[in-house]
Amino acid sequence: MGNSKKKKSVFFIQITSCQNASWQGTITWTNGRKAENFRSALEMIKLIDSAVSEGEKPSE
Repeated sequence: MGNSKKKKSVFFIQITSCQNASWQGTITWTNGRKAENFRSALEMIKLIDSAVSEGEKPSE
């Protein structure tokens, strides 16, 4: 923990459709300027989690 500052992660989420009781769309990382399509809300959450987890790793 300590005194390290955590970086903020900003995402732009565009929902394009809702099929099979779940969202489909695109998520864009504004910091990394990367975009990924997702096929479900769970997949979107996993993408966010992986991006945030990468941002918390200490730099070497």
